[in-house]
Amino acid sequence: MPPLRLAVIIPTLNEAATIESTLASLAPWRARGHAVIVADGGSADRTVALATPHADRVIDAPRGRARQMNAGAAACDADAYVFLHADSRLPDDAIAAISAALSDARHRWGRFDVNITGRSRWLPVVAAMMNVRSRASGIATGDQAIFVGRAAFEQADGFPDWPLMEDIGLSRALKRQSRPAALRLRVTTLGRRWDAEGPLRTIVLMWWLRLRFFFGARPERLAARYAAVR
Repeated sequence: MPPLRLAVIIPTLNEAATIESTLASLAPWRARGHAVIVADGGSADRTVALATPHADRVIDAPRGRARQMNAGAAACDADAYVFLHADSRLPDDAIAAISAALSDARHRWGRFDVNITGRSRWLPVVAAMMNVRSRASGIATGDQAIFVGRAAFEQADGFPDWPLMEDIGLSRALKRQSRPAALRLRVTTLGRRWDAEGPLRTIVLMWWLRLRFFFGARPERLAARYAAVR
């Protein structure tokens, strides 16, 4: 079987502070023939200029993480997609791990465990809770770098066009095809939200939003509430 052609898709919005280092970490991917696609949602800073020399493509996309990631997937010809946040780093063995996971007939998609870096001493606890919850539920968050085969992604109709909880929506659709490959390799992400807003406040807010979503609240309403309290 020929090796999988992977595409790393990064949605951006005013990520000039992080995008160069993120893309530099993906240089080995490009050297091995995998694609790196930046889907920008209308940045007002230098994100696009900084990203262009270090990505295979930088595309303009309708603003909204779900729309940007769907646009990135549509803009490339790959066997599988890896959706990565602009402030995150994939582990060194990610290519081999993803290829092995998607070559296993039991899994059509998967995610990594996450490590969160930042000032708060609570961030390792937050990350551990996220990893345990995800492994038990089969639901992945965007921080965990969801990866998925092209056919499975198309069968799921991509990310739902929601302003929030799009990662949960995709996970639910993909779970109808298979359980995720829950890799113990760790994606490292910056704890910017937790550092800026406080870990306890952020944890309570996110759990409250997820509970509301579980009981049927519309993502649009939750997104408005999330914006109002930030």
